[in-house]
Amino acid sequence: MDRREFIKITGMLGAGSLISGLPSVLASNIKNNKIDIPRYIGFNLTEKTSGMGPRRKFNEEDFEIMAEWGFNFARIPMSYWNWASKDNWYEIDEDVFKDVDELIEFGKRYNIHINLNLHRIPGYCINGRNLEPYDLFDDTPENMAKALDAAVFHWKYIARRYSGIPNSQLSFDLINEPPKNTNVKRYVEIVKALVTGIKEEDSARLIVADGREIGRYPVMELADVVPMQSTRGYDPMSLSHYTATWVPEDEFETFNPPAWPLKADNGKLWDKEALRVKLIDSWMPLVEQGSLVHVGEWGCYNKTPHDVCLRWMEDVLSLWKEAGWGHAMWNLKGDFGILNSSRKDVKYENYKGHKLDREMLELIKKYF
Repeated sequence: MDRREFIKITGMLGAGSLISGLPSVLASNIKNNKIDIPRYIGFNLTEKTSGMGPRRKFNEEDFEIMAEWGFNFARIPMSYWNWASKDNWYEIDEDVFKDVDELIEFGKRYNIHINLNLHRIPGYCINGRNLEPYDLFDDTPENMAKALDAAVFHWKYIARRYSGIPNSQLSFDLINEPPKNTNVKRYVEIVKALVTGIKEEDSARLIVADGREIGRYPVMELADVVPMQSTRGYDPMSLSHYTATWVPEDEFETFNPPAWPLKADNGKLWDKEALRVKLIDSWMPLVEQGSLVHVGEWGCYNKTPHDVCLRWMEDVLSLWKEAGWGHAMWNLKGDFGILNSSRKDVKYENYKGHKLDREMLELIKKYF
């Protein structure tokens, strides 16, 4: 369904009306009085994630491919290190933002929504948090204030630069994966400050906040602050990140080879119903408050056997479709993706010079 048809249908309905047979996205968004936000499904594009090494630009081919397959969303996790230094938070290299300008134009050209996210924000990153001069979440009051002032400065710059671009084309995701054991009061304070700064530059911008505990749980205190929160689709970690060396050991349910369903060392059985409880039910109180939910990241590392990965994927995809939630796989090309994933047990199809996991692609499309 294209956007014109979407608007035509929703325009004929009252905000509280539900019609049997409507696509789940319409039912979900009407229920939540958010009929202008489609069900966004796509990928994370990671050219600006690290901020280390040579400057990387975004690839128009990625948008051609996504559009050809019917995807409509690209989440862009970015490190501020691409355009500023941790030693000088207030000097922005505006030339780097020409890459982001071009990215947004690609999105407009191919009808793919762009969601800009700060994967590394002044004072915090889920990876290499200790590399920041001050900590945004856990430091002295003076140092936390310095980090927050700089974080607001960066988001205000981004908001000002892209002010006026329609929400149908562009949204902001404030901070990637706030830390475990987050002080919720502090996180709410940070989000409110960032939202205020953004609204001063672009009062109508659609803003998303990640859930607490690395995005896994909703923040009820933000229900009236942002219209959408972003969750994750990585549970159980023993399956989605099997042998991943960057994951702390205490996040794995077992170190045994993954299977699906999976039995944890503590005896817990992970199956579709366990996923429903963890991934869906825990977010229902937020949904009941009128908020929307989007899965900002999900996927399965290439060391997990392909057949196990696909069985797990089918369960999570079916749950998200049932809930009416969109999702963005990490990533399009690479170890978690459907192109060039370097899995040892996949018969790849040649697709525009890339190695395509056709079975995985068709599974995702099955649950559009």
